[in-house]
Amino acid sequence: MLEKIFKLKEHGTDVRTEVLAGVTTFLTMAYIIFVNPTMLATTGMDQGAVFVATCLAAMVGCFIMGFVANYPVAQAPGMGLNAFFTYSVVLGMGHTWQVALAAVFFSGLCFIALSVFRVREWIINAIPTALRTGISAGIGLFLAFIALQSSGIVVDNPATLVHVGDLTSFPAVMASLGFFLTIGLVHRGYKAAVLIAILAVTVMGIAFGDIQYAGIVSMPPSIAPTFMQMDFNGALEVGLVSVVFAFLFVDLFDTAGTLVGVATKAELIDKEGKLPRLNRALLADSTATSVGAVLGTSNTTSFVESVSGVAVGGRTGLTAVTVGGMFLLALFFAPLAGMVPAYATAGALFYVAILMMSGLVSVDWRDLTEAAPVVVVCLLMPLTYSIAEGIGLGFITYAAVKVLSGKGRDVNLSVWAISALFLAKIIFL
Repeated sequence: MLEKIFKLKEHGTDVRTEVLAGVTTFLTMAYIIFVNPTMLATTGMDQGAVFVATCLAAMVGCFIMGFVANYPVAQAPGMGLNAFFTYSVVLGMGHTWQVALAAVFFSGLCFIALSVFRVREWIINAIPTALRTGISAGIGLFLAFIALQSSGIVVDNPATLVHVGDLTSFPAVMASLGFFLTIGLVHRGYKAAVLIAILAVTVMGIAFGDIQYAGIVSMPPSIAPTFMQMDFNGALEVGLVSVVFAFLFVDLFDTAGTLVGVATKAELIDKEGKLPRLNRALLADSTATSVGAVLGTSNTTSFVESVSGVAVGGRTGLTAVTVGGMFLLALFFAPLAGMVPAYATAGALFYVAILMMSGLVSVDWRDLTEAAPVVVVCLLMPLTYSIAEGIGLGFITYAAVKVLSGKGRDVNLSVWAISALFLAKIIFL
């Protein structure tokens, strides 16, 4: 049955590898189960209800991505989008969280419409080869930056923005150990190297008393405080149109960048340079976004951490389905899932960053009109802390340098359209 649904042999994989990849992906993104509720609780939302909504929205997105699109890409409420929800829409603009949820719901409906009419598919397939390479490498750098932050190796600094942290601190030492262990195990041919390293660091955290044992099983909190609490009347105000558009815009290009990056690393790109079944994959996060808003959480999107599962062999939707099952189990094993600290996954993310940057060897560095946009994307993703911003500025750079270098014919209509949209966003939003 699994072979018929996911075509495992065709993709050169098996059930064991796919399940292992799913568990690995889940462990690298499990932090969202706790970060998302904490952040949204700042708006006044019930933290326990958001925890349940986060798990259920992620499960729905992963199941659609796995069963319908057959992609090894996991879904969950996205970082960046939840920050925009909390700090811009609610705390910044003064709207209630109920209005913000309704705006997320409407943006999800817009996602679905754009996916059905293949507008999103057209946009993603129109990304030039150089930019695709830059997007994949940029996501790798973004993951590395997140890993360095989560482990305390890099910290903020008022003068220089970032600065080296305390390298002798327990999180920094454990993250480094996890990274070294991952590289060593991979080199020795251990297929479960990433998972082994994550679990080993977690066990050491418990042994040294840094992680408190919090039990194993607990009943899920009630979802009633956030379920169906959207304020549609408030979200239909003229002033909220820009908010809905912003949710749509950011999620569109976060998803585009993640799908391109993960699909490239999983070698799912066809001979024509396009992503097969892309429209189905796009329907996964758009549907999950609307469902998540009904349940009580911000936009659900494709997670860049999916690359960690791809790195251990994940190639089909069974990986995503496994992640969805893990999110469902997390509802009942919340204390156990919460014991995996950020520094335990930092080494794995840094290892994945190395893999994703390997594609830079294919860039024609002698052609500045190809190299410049790649560098812009790679640098600005981590420095702006946004995949979408990095992609947008990369598109604008690509169009500008091609025209000014006398290669305007290399810029197709879709690139012009996308560049214009990003310029409009920068100017008016």
